[in-house]
Amino acid sequence: MNNFYEHIYQKQLEVFEMPSNKKISGWAVGILDLLFPERNAGGIKSVAEVELAFQQAEIELEQLLSKSKACEVCNHFRVAHDFFQSLPKLYELMCSDADALIAGDPAAKNQREVIRTYPGFFAISIFRIANKLHQLGVPLIPRILTEHAHSKTGIDIHPAAAIGHHLYIDHGTGLVVGETSVIGNYVKLYQGVTLGALSVDKILSDVKRHPTIGDHTIIYSGATILGGETVIGHHSVIGGNVWLTNSVEPYTTVYHQANAKFIDSKPLI
Repeated sequence: MNNFYEHIYQKQLEVFEMPSNKKISGWAVGILDLLFPERNAGGIKSVAEVELAFQQAEIELEQLLSKSKACEVCNHFRVAHDFFQSLPKLYELMCSDADALIAGDPAAKNQREVIRTYPGFFAISIFRIANKLHQLGVPLIPRILTEHAHSKTGIDIHPAAAIGHHLYIDHGTGLVVGETSVIGNYVKLYQGVTLGALSVDKILSDVKRHPTIGDHTIIYSGATILGGETVIGHHSVIGGNVWLTNSVEPYTTVYHQANAKFIDSKPLI
């Protein structure tokens, strides 16, 4: 047992200093609460208070970065500054995602309902934040953020994925979007969709392994699309439970032919 204890102690010495996942995710959720007061009770009473709240959030991000050994090579001040300079654009993208849900889901009554209750909106909004931090060269924290959204919604989007505006995620449970996926504008994704890799060999870590989805494409529940060379042309429809490893041309509809059997189960008299 002494060797075991020594092993665990040595691992303790190697642990990176890092703010807790709860603190990191709490910062990101706080950003959403500032951008969308529909999510909480509000309480800010002037433009000056709005500005102060964002300044405090910027300082908090700088502190999170400075306390993370994984980010020790980052210019913490510059990353925090550049992130908050990008917030108007991120906000525009998040609003486009909310608009896509309102326009596409007959059950969506208004923007307040979408922002406050829809898991797809929460997951893609956290992704937008994580993706920007990833673009700014921040390690680990982006993945912590998208895994927080994954744990809350069942929607797994890698922070390095490239996603256009007006992304519609309805229900979303079990949705997987891999690291090198490219998703265009006005795309609709339903629950259980996988944008994955044909191979998980480690030597392919720097290769595009996940598919490209063209603009205005709809991918229904349970569809699996694999491979970095697989391109789904714009304005295509991929039906439920389809398995695709080949590209399809624009304006293509692909559907799964079910081999269903019907049995008369009425009781014998």
